[in-house]
Amino acid sequence: MTRPPLFKRSARCMAVALAVLLLTVTAAWADLLQEIKDKGEITIGTEAAFPPFEFVENGKIVGYSADLLEEIMKDLPGVKLNRLDVPWQGILPGLAAGKFDYIVTSVTATKERYDRYALSLPIADATVALLVRKDSDIKTAGDAAGKVVASQTGSAQLKALLGLGEKLAAQGKSFKDVREYVSFDEAYADLAAGRLDAVAQAFPNLADAVKKRPDAFRIITPPFGPAVYFSWAARKDAESKSLADFFDAGLRKLNESGKMKELQMKWFGFEMPVPADALPVPVQ
Repeated sequence: MTRPPLFKRSARCMAVALAVLLLTVTAAWADLLQEIKDKGEITIGTEAAFPPFEFVENGKIVGYSADLLEEIMKDLPGVKLNRLDVPWQGILPGLAAGKFDYIVTSVTATKERYDRYALSLPIADATVALLVRKDSDIKTAGDAAGKVVASQTGSAQLKALLGLGEKLAAQGKSFKDVREYVSFDEAYADLAAGRLDAVAQAFPNLADAVKKRPDAFRIITPPFGPAVYFSWAARKDAESKSLADFFDAGLRKLNESGKMKELQMKWFGFEMPVPADALPVPVQ
């Protein structure tokens, strides 16, 4: 078999290398926000089982985050919103894998997530507290020692609960058992049925649970976790920066105009002042 002359092979190799270089440069210049505008569609990942932030009602995703998103999407006229309802355990991995353009769900801002993802400006308080039955003998977070407690698998609330367990261990105490649930609704049902003694969840979500069942539940205050916030999330890469900046600009506008507080009153019954300039760096 006759081999092509050396200079032809070299020219071919150079052409292939140039093509690879051009593809690399094009990828580096990619702008996700512009791609979304050109395509006329954006795919959003959501866990619609986190009332009152996001939940399904009459076949539609509604809630506080849904209303915030609706306001922000006004600045993307002509772009169709494709919102996927995904279990929490698949939200962040799905974003990293490129299954969504952006996440609009309640992501607790932890240090690990802050380092890995482009977390948005805060949308609400996410400080963790305990929900107990109304007739419970638990009066403080420390009283949960010797009790069966629970939270959601893979959640920051579960991490905070385990942190409380470490503090109790330093005092020679411990939980009787720590259980994990796919959804908080399942945990609330077991709490009401007496199969659990307490559920760790973000304070605004617990306020909603008590509002719905004041005869069954109460919240242990003050919250036991450090001050943290809920955010949305984008991938932390050059391509996604434009989209992350777009959503930050929208949230900043809603915060400074008072619209965010208005929607907090609508869905929670109280205001949660959050920073409008930047997301504080998480301590945990």
